Amino acid sequence: MTTRTCLTIVLAAGEGTRLRSSRPKVLHEVAGRTLLGHVLTAVKAAQNTVISVVLGPEHDVVSAETSRVAPEASVFIQTERRGTAHAVLAARSAIEKGADDVLVIFGDTPLIQPQTLQRLRTALADGAAVAVLGFRPADPTGYGRLVTQGDDLLAIVEHADATEAERAIGLCNGGLMGLDGKTALSILERIGNANRKGEFYLTDAVKIARDMERKAVALEVTEDEVSGINTKAQLAATEATMQQRLRQAALEAGVTLVSPDTVHFSADTKLGRDVTIEPFVVFGPGVTVEDGATIRSFSHLQGAQVGKGAIVGPFARLRPGAKLEENVHIGNFVEVKEALIEAGAKANHLAYIGDARVGAGANVGAGTITCNYDGAAKHRTDIGKGAFIGSNSSLVAPVKIGDGAYIGSGSVITADVPADALAIGRGRQTLKEGWAKRLRDIKGLIAKKA
Repeated sequence: MTTRTCLTIVLAAGEGTRLRSSRPKVLHEVAGRTLLGHVLTAVKAAQNTVISVVLGPEHDVVSAETSRVAPEASVFIQTERRGTAHAVLAARSAIEKGADDVLVIFGDTPLIQPQTLQRLRTALADGAAVAVLGFRPADPTGYGRLVTQGDDLLAIVEHADATEAERAIGLCNGGLMGLDGKTALSILERIGNANRKGEFYLTDAVKIARDMERKAVALEVTEDEVSGINTKAQLAATEATMQQRLRQAALEAGVTLVSPDTVHFSADTKLGRDVTIEPFVVFGPGVTVEDGATIRSFSHLQGAQVGKGAIVGPFARLRPGAKLEENVHIGNFVEVKEALIEAGAKANHLAYIGDARVGAGANVGAGTITCNYDGAAKHRTDIGKGAFIGSNSSLVAPVKIGDGAYIGSGSVITADVPADALAIGRGRQTLKEGWAKRLRDIKGLIAKKA
């Protein structure tokens, strides 16, 4: 199999009207990745394949997503929507270059797995001219049926055209198909000649292959792998299935999930061994958590790196560019954005650290903020190794706090602080003895007169 060449054609021309969205269907997301992104990732993981993506006209945003995920892919445009086989033939020039295997999959099937694509290729390598994925839904109403005899696939019959006996068949057409590269183009061209409705359907490939005295086979898979998405309800159901996969993979990799069903992962979340994740944690895209770290309840992480043994949360937010080194503590209601928190540093509660460096072993007190935005541009704050930032301090960037420096609580720091210095930036406390009692007495007199 490793020496066989493969062309994979991804059909992504469908609109998202039933999703009630202005966004193209394949750009909706599951687990932080677009539907098309999932499909292209699975195709790339299957290896030894050239990718072609067929789009509808005026789908520049889908083309851009294709280039982002699979820059090596070729893009073709289906100018008229005249059926699935017509869409495949939009990539005729790619087919004509020749490949051992030609796979046709859909851009809205994000649960397809690389090993399933390999099963299609194995069937082709074993002599099939057409290989079709089938599944057994609880209710097969509306689905095309796969009529088989032993290992052979005899026909794909649409529900509306099926006899009572054929409607009793539980194995349904999943839509995804493999074609032998040597005969793929001739089969596809005959579909065009054979169809009288002006639309050319890929399902006719089975009958045409058998008319050519070539073998067709059906491979059974689970329903979720071939389920397309046409409604927001289906999108939500697919999200739930994907999350179950990701949770199971995390558990099998040695991650402790205290309450698995409450944790939300992204498709690219990377977790080390002996990581502990408490209930109600959300991982957005681009998160890495290294060995032995703990993510406490109700924390939200995106585009962040968490070092070994670090503790995050509860109720913490790590935004893109947050990098926590070993044994860092980021506590409740602390937000970190575009900041390096070096080994052993702590910000245990109620703080905002943005566009900053916090040196190793430094302590950031409750209520501290880095004032990084002046209304026009972002500026950086640099906090040195072992520095102590007293509670309720405002560090007005750009500013540098030296190693071992101490910032008095309640300070507003607008200038650099040397190493090992004490900086206090607050108004001097004033006392007026008896003032509060006199105020209460005056209020009492006013109340009596009223």
